Amino acid sequence: MFNKQRIFFFITLLSSFSLMADETANKATITNSENNLRLFGTLFIPPSCVIQNNDMIDVNFGHQLGTSRIDGINYTKTVNYTLQCEENAKGWALGLSIIGSASQFDAAALQTNITDLAVHLTIDSEPFILNKRFVITSDKPPIILAVPVKKSGSTLTKGAFEATATLLAEYQ
Repeated sequence: MFNKQRIFFFITLLSSFSLMADETANKATITNSENNLRLFGTLFIPPSCVIQNNDMIDVNFGHQLGTSRIDGINYTKTVNYTLQCEENAKGWALGLSIIGSASQFDAAALQTNITDLAVHLTIDSEPFILNKRFVITSDKPPIILAVPVKKSGSTLTKGAFEATATLLAEYQ
């Protein structure tokens, strides 16, 4: 009986050692072998676009705006800009966005330096939500309008105002 227990224990011990040796060998093989995963691709540079010959686009609302007449309709101005894009041979989607600080009361309005006064923007008669990309075509750039707006229920103070942003056209 004693010999059978000893043999059984010896066989079990050898089997366990054999399994551990196989695992160690497999780990060593994976660690020391060449890579078995390859990731690759081809990078393309999208065509470039230039807005307004890289010059500043100014929208002047004038010097005689009545604080009580600012209602989101009065003083509407067209944002005059040009858009020149390189040929789009790869079928990239052209997008237009305005990057800037939105007012707290209108996601499509740039905050000005005067509290409760912002400049609301539209793209082809729809709100031009700031920091959001709109798909467009380069052969027919959209019409962008700007109009001063005030926070509902607020009373504006007099003074010069301004707001700045970046008009961005890019292919993706």
